[in-house]
Amino acid sequence: MIKRRRFIQFAGLGSISLACSIQDKLQISKFFQSHPLAEVDLQTFEYETPEINRKGQLVGLQKLSNQLFLEPLDSKQVLNMVAVPSSQSRVRWVHSKHRNFAQARHTSAPAFFISQCPITQAQWAAVAALPKVKRELDPAPSHFQGSRRPVESISWVEAVEFCTRLSHLTGRTYRLPTEAQWEQACRAGSHTPFHTGATITSEWADYVGTYTFAGEAAGTYRRQTLDVGSFAPNAFGLHDMHGNVWEWCADRWQRTDARNTLAQRSIRGGGWLDPPERLRSTSRSGYDPNALNRTIGFRVMTVLS
Repeated sequence: MIKRRRFIQFAGLGSISLACSIQDKLQISKFFQSHPLAEVDLQTFEYETPEINRKGQLVGLQKLSNQLFLEPLDSKQVLNMVAVPSSQSRVRWVHSKHRNFAQARHTSAPAFFISQCPITQAQWAAVAALPKVKRELDPAPSHFQGSRRPVESISWVEAVEFCTRLSHLTGRTYRLPTEAQWEQACRAGSHTPFHTGATITSEWADYVGTYTFAGEAAGTYRRQTLDVGSFAPNAFGLHDMHGNVWEWCADRWQRTDARNTLAQRSIRGGGWLDPPERLRSTSRSGYDPNALNRTIGFRVMTVLS
């Protein structure tokens, strides 16, 4: 049942290097050395990440490792906060008649930590139970119910309230990622349309898999969100950067044409209701910060200092 909250139907928002490079690993190591645990217990975790070719065929799975720390929310729920190394590129926004996308520009972006998956409904409920800062939070706002599914049907202002409450709880500053940080995390060192390679299939993400992007065969359209972490992670160990739900970013939605819509906030990543081109690492859109949509969730980031 759709909640009695402002809800706007969202219809059509519109070679990968599988290992972290040696330079990336050195950056991670230097970051940890210069931030000696920063009052957190950094742990190493291992995972496998895929590469697929233009036909959607699996080229291989690479075994990788990265570091994370656990952020408790209550007696049951924790956030896995994964390291994202510094990057030598930043994004600028390019607008064409039919789409908006990001284009890399050479610059430096510092390291940070980001939640391994979109915020789940159980994690949302844990933080919604904390004291109010500026606004109330519905503990169960999502259209598709499930404790491990991503929370959705939450506005940008509610996501910001979540971050503020989490900051008060932990003593660390949590925020929504900027678009540049989000793309840095999504790409995980890749320079292809998807972190999986030249294309993506419904075996590796939740989207309208009956549409194709390159030479892959059509796949499955599940018509709903899935539990976070249902698919293999990218080369940083992050799940669901493509598909499942769009993710709120901190930035105002910027377009380079005359129809600038600064009141909107940026969203990235595509969702279960989108064709594959909307899932590209560069794909971007904007949405009313007070509106709700069953295709939009979020993840959080922090910097240890």
